[in-house]
Amino acid sequence: MTKKLLLISNSTNAGEAYLGWPQSFIKAFLEKHSVTEVLFIPYAGVSLGADLQSSYDNYEARVAGVFSALGVTLTSVHRCKEPLKAAMKAQCIAVGGGNTWHLVNELHRTGLMSVIRERAVSGMPYMGWSAGSNVACPTLMTTNDMPIIQPPSFNCMGLIPFQINPHYLDKNPEGHGGETREDRIREFLVINPGMKVAGLREACLLEVEGDTMLLKGAHQLRLFEAGKEPVEYPENSDLSQLLK
Repeated sequence: MTKKLLLISNSTNAGEAYLGWPQSFIKAFLEKHSVTEVLFIPYAGVSLGADLQSSYDNYEARVAGVFSALGVTLTSVHRCKEPLKAAMKAQCIAVGGGNTWHLVNELHRTGLMSVIRERAVSGMPYMGWSAGSNVACPTLMTTNDMPIIQPPSFNCMGLIPFQINPHYLDKNPEGHGGETREDRIREFLVINPGMKVAGLREACLLEVEGDTMLLKGAHQLRLFEAGKEPVEYPENSDLSQLLK
């Protein structure tokens, strides 16, 4: 079956509405695949309320408002008595951003990691932003966030054969003396020389349709491979070769 993926670097640009910049891409993706109902995975949203339950509730409400404006009904999996059955029946699954470590832990704990992977490989439309794009990769090792929990495995869905580093920054904030993002990616490649890493800048996404992958959005993508200088690909590039 043909994979249908929308892998978004970030939900929101500074000073803009929530899911504002990718909204037109999300709308086009949903319409292209005749999606009217979406199952939402909120597990990366850890601190949006007083506890996890209220955080998930708040996350669902926030995302559902955006999707409702697109004519699409969104329900969070945390409300489902049988999450695996809900995932098996879903028209489309959207995985929200936040803490990737907690997201991966919960996807493994519930069994959703393998079920969502099977559905997406079989052609169900899948979208994710930030942490939601991380878990489409083979592993969570190129995420940016703090390991607040130890998941049973770093393995993710492997819907694409390379890693994404979302929110990719070219330089550190002024006055920051730590490693750059590029430094950290180079460290990863020393230990994992067979992998490739796509530095996906904010306001950018990758859309996969079968064997075709296009870079969309406002910026270039920076591709890292072990032993090679990074390569910049301009917006609207065909990056299908990375799927091989």
